[in-house]
Amino acid sequence: MDYILNGYQVNEATWFYLSLLLIVAVFFRFNRLWSLRNADLVLLLSISPGLLLLNSSRPTIGYAWLFVCTGLLLLRLFLDPVFKRRPLLEQNLNASGLAFLCFAAFAFQVTKVATEPPAASTVATVRQADELLRRKDGSTGRAVSETVSGPATKLITATTAVAPARLVAQNSGQRVSAELIAARIIACLSHLSVIIGLIYLGKRHLGDIRIGVAMATMYLLLPSTAYQVSNVDHVLPAALVIWSLAFYYKPMIAGGLMGLACGTVFFPAFLLPLWVAFYGRKGAVRFGAALAIVASVLIGTLALTASDGQSFMRQMIGSIDWSILQFQNGSGVGFWAAISPVYRLPVMAVFLVGVIMLTIFPRKKSIEHLMAHSAAIVVATQLWYPQHGGVYVMWYLPLVLGVVFRPRLAHLVPPDSAPLLRVARTAHTEGRQERTFSTINRQQLR
Repeated sequence: MDYILNGYQVNEATWFYLSLLLIVAVFFRFNRLWSLRNADLVLLLSISPGLLLLNSSRPTIGYAWLFVCTGLLLLRLFLDPVFKRRPLLEQNLNASGLAFLCFAAFAFQVTKVATEPPAASTVATVRQADELLRRKDGSTGRAVSETVSGPATKLITATTAVAPARLVAQNSGQRVSAELIAARIIACLSHLSVIIGLIYLGKRHLGDIRIGVAMATMYLLLPSTAYQVSNVDHVLPAALVIWSLAFYYKPMIAGGLMGLACGTVFFPAFLLPLWVAFYGRKGAVRFGAALAIVASVLIGTLALTASDGQSFMRQMIGSIDWSILQFQNGSGVGFWAAISPVYRLPVMAVFLVGVIMLTIFPRKKSIEHLMAHSAAIVVATQLWYPQHGGVYVMWYLPLVLGVVFRPRLAHLVPPDSAPLLRVARTAHTEGRQERTFSTINRQQLR
């Protein structure tokens, strides 16, 4: 950042301390120390020390720390339906100050993206998106260890970042490579889409745009965002999932966005049974139709770069993350690297049972259940994922923030149930009015 802010140098540990003070000052409830909000803040902030330990000389302790914190966060999400009282808690900063802090935090994150080298996975994604635009099959010459992005990530990167980056690079006289510009553009756009999605969610469904700004500010201030600021594979799937939640009342749009999310990484696929059960029979048909359309488009993008059938199958197989099926000793990097894979099998079995239980119960779901259960499923994938399990905080962070900041949302139900709910609420309101009028009449007669 020294190129933009002269003399400004902040390492990861200092960023943690500064963000800790800001988050406590703005969001901590000093007048209600034992509130649920304060417990949620402690859980979210406790993840950052584990990420710091990964870059130290004790990464094993870091993975163990993340494993424990992820388990506690999962327990909190499972218990979310128990907390019936969800009062609207104001922040310790007024709306104007909160908006300014949100804008300033985003400016610092953009500066960090623009001045630091992008993540290797993001550069690999840009390279594969460029191959897509040039209709070139690069899977034959790609190293085995190189990260392979999903077809949706390549398609989105090609249309929103690679093409504009070429124009910028040409106008700048090739002083900066188009690949580097594209990597920075797609990273900034991914974070911006998460921020706007959280603000829209707060305004449209949570009843107050200030809640949306508070969620966006918290997202930008948490150290995990700064640590993984240029990892598009971490941020883009979460952006698509949060926008699916924002458009839950339109199954076709939600299904299309969820289909794109499934085309980026593997974890949104575990959300599909829950979302289908949420919509019911009619809504699930529209949701599934949108998924099928997006899947056809993504398969078509692979066909564009395939020279023959063998090349197409190679790209199809290469776009799937097969590392989750590794069960050899010493396979993977993370908590399970030094542990026998036999112990990971029961964890995966419990995960699958949990997905089934969250899908079935309760039978009638509102957006409260959809939000909390989706967050719980994504968090639970961290406990058995063999490659850096627990590190992918950005996958679930926007969803968890929605659970933390939401008020009571029992009235937000699937679109097919909304007319029945409106009739019931109207009848309830009319009944209350009739009882009120009869009471007034009786008092007047007396």
